[in-house]
Amino acid sequence: MPAKDIYHNAVKNALIKDGWTIIVDPYFLQYEDAELYADLFIEKALLA
Repeated sequence: MPAKDIYHNAVKNALIKDGWTIIVDPYFLQYEDAELYADLFIEKALLA
């Protein structure tokens, strides 16, 4: 797993304060032989 950079926690906290929900931190993707890591898997509920 790659190391988190110095901005990771600041960005994560800003997203949470803006109403985003952190689903997975870090998000691991695997496709065939490739392994990828995304910093965050997030969602934001949209209200009508």
